[in-house]
Amino acid sequence: MSRIGKRPIAIPSGVKVQYAERLLNVKGPKGESDFRVPPQVEVEVDGAEIRVLADYAHDSDARCMMGTVQAVLQNMVTGVSVGFTRTLQLVGVGYRATVQGQNLELSLGFSHPVKMPLPKGVKAEVEGNTMIKLSSHDKVVLGQTAANIRVLRPPEPYQGKGILYQNERIRRKAGKAGKK
Repeated sequence: MSRIGKRPIAIPSGVKVQYAERLLNVKGPKGESDFRVPPQVEVEVDGAEIRVLADYAHDSDARCMMGTVQAVLQNMVTGVSVGFTRTLQLVGVGYRATVQGQNLELSLGFSHPVKMPLPKGVKAEVEGNTMIKLSSHDKVVLGQTAANIRVLRPPEPYQGKGILYQNERIRRKAGKAGKK
């Protein structure tokens, strides 16, 4: 039995969970999420918790899917009740960011500013021109958005410039040794 999969998921107050025809819908103060439950597992919703069940004795894929489905459902419940945040830091001379509606405009040392549309459900705030705080109820979309922003200028090890996740440390390399 999956150790992760057998844990029940507590439903906090203010969150509504509906399950019908293998579609689980979770609504809360931060947003709404849907998840289509795979056929290898079954989901049981009672008033205070969600349980993931599987016939893993006869199906080896069910044991794998049980833990995965439990983790996805836990992230959905946490996302619609509390939400997720990801903070990016711009390091470099002249690197700055601004938010214009649902677009993020970045100056990253290119000849033109980079305009990046934010997906539905992702909100961005900029603090001090160099800290981008992304928030969303969907952990997957939030992580992919942060990764898409980071790809524009990944951190480089020689000068330490680029877009970093908060509290990320870059292993610096020594440059070329000069002629002697």
